[in-house]
Amino acid sequence: MKRRNVELQIDWRQEIQQRSEDLIARLTELCSIESVLDESSAEEGAPFGRGIARALEYMLDLGEKEGFTTKNVDGYAGHIEYGQGEELVGVLAHLDVVPAGEDWTSPPFSPEVRDGKFYARGAEDDKGPGMAAFFGLKLIKELGLPLSKRVRLIYGTDEESQWRDMDYYFRRESMPDLGFTPDASFPVIYAEKGMVDFVLEGEAEAPAEEDGQWILSQFAAGQRPNMVPGQAQARLKGDGDIFELKELYQDYLLSNRIRGYAEEADDYLTLVVEGVSHHGSEPDQGVNAAYRLVQFLERLDLDKPGSRFVSMISDRLVDDFFGEKLGIAQMDDQLGRLTVNSGIFRYVSGKGQQVHLNIRYPLHGDRESIRKRVEEAVASYGFSITHTEHKDMHYVDPDHQLVTVLKKVYEEQTGEAGKLLTTGGATYARALDTGVAFGPIFPDSADTAHQRDEYMSVEELIRGAALYAQAIYELAK
Repeated sequence: MKRRNVELQIDWRQEIQQRSEDLIARLTELCSIESVLDESSAEEGAPFGRGIARALEYMLDLGEKEGFTTKNVDGYAGHIEYGQGEELVGVLAHLDVVPAGEDWTSPPFSPEVRDGKFYARGAEDDKGPGMAAFFGLKLIKELGLPLSKRVRLIYGTDEESQWRDMDYYFRRESMPDLGFTPDASFPVIYAEKGMVDFVLEGEAEAPAEEDGQWILSQFAAGQRPNMVPGQAQARLKGDGDIFELKELYQDYLLSNRIRGYAEEADDYLTLVVEGVSHHGSEPDQGVNAAYRLVQFLERLDLDKPGSRFVSMISDRLVDDFFGEKLGIAQMDDQLGRLTVNSGIFRYVSGKGQQVHLNIRYPLHGDRESIRKRVEEAVASYGFSITHTEHKDMHYVDPDHQLVTVLKKVYEEQTGEAGKLLTTGGATYARALDTGVAFGPIFPDSADTAHQRDEYMSVEELIRGAALYAQAIYELAK
């Protein structure tokens, strides 16, 4: 009875509010580390580069200073642990971030608080929520709340790429009995789409001398399959009137309200389009810069290899976010429609061409059928699938204790109905045998992950940390 009274007296939000300056200070330090995948600096203890290793070391050092048990698993991942007992509750966050991209208002790795918002790459995805969960566990320890289970905050380092961190970590460490990841939306996400990445590779063919008025020398857009490309560039050379081409391009940009410019140097004309990057799980919410540039290039008299590359993109991909042009459209009532994100484009005349697709499919999707249809759709353009990566869909019964406890915590603290959700995103929830996503984005809040000027409001970081504190306690008490 005494413990119950202690529980009733805890004002989780107020307790976190009192620690908010410390939370923001520590998050500022963490987000100042450029923890982008860099295999060129990989070494023992830093398999994904020094920046990511530094972020992991920072987080584990912070845990050690607060009196937690910590472990670095060869630089692939690490954990911060508290509590006693046989059962294990896991909270999985990641410290790697996607490349910053261009045109930030302030430097992406020099965090700033402006108008109540914390701006930095990783503020929302996923350093901010990872730090909020840490402060939730820190609060439980400082209040001396009794736990009957161990709690393990697991910090990964390759979530934005191939999940090699989780594969390595869970071959060596215990699987939590249940857990959550703060890397999606509130209230609770209990199901995630299956995901398959394809690399489409085209035949390398040099243009003939008599080919077209313009030779497409190079085309490049995007940095990750799971990001909508925010910029695209094409390099042209030919016998046509460059001044006339620049005017035509300018008219195209103005009439379609597209940001971009043309730059002439060394007998080449470089065309640049600015789009709007967005998470690849919602490609229709961004503006794919490659699509906008292709729609201009298809108006030109291009060399045959360049024209074939442009035609494939135009005929099979442009503005088709749900797979109709590829013949793979499908949906179900729980997870919704299949989505297609074209995340990376590379073309060098006479040397090679690639397009990377990130496809997310609902409950009963068949990846082998999807692969077959995609390959058939691009074959006539000289493309084939040369590489595939896959993650199975993930599902936890909505009546499972994990889901009901998190739903209850959310409803108690917010006073709002805890509507259960599904997502096209791929979170660390699927790295757990029994795991869901829990925050950090509140209903009706902006999702700025993978975008320029990524931010999270300070108020929502505090609200999230309070929810994580109570959630961890309720699952582990």
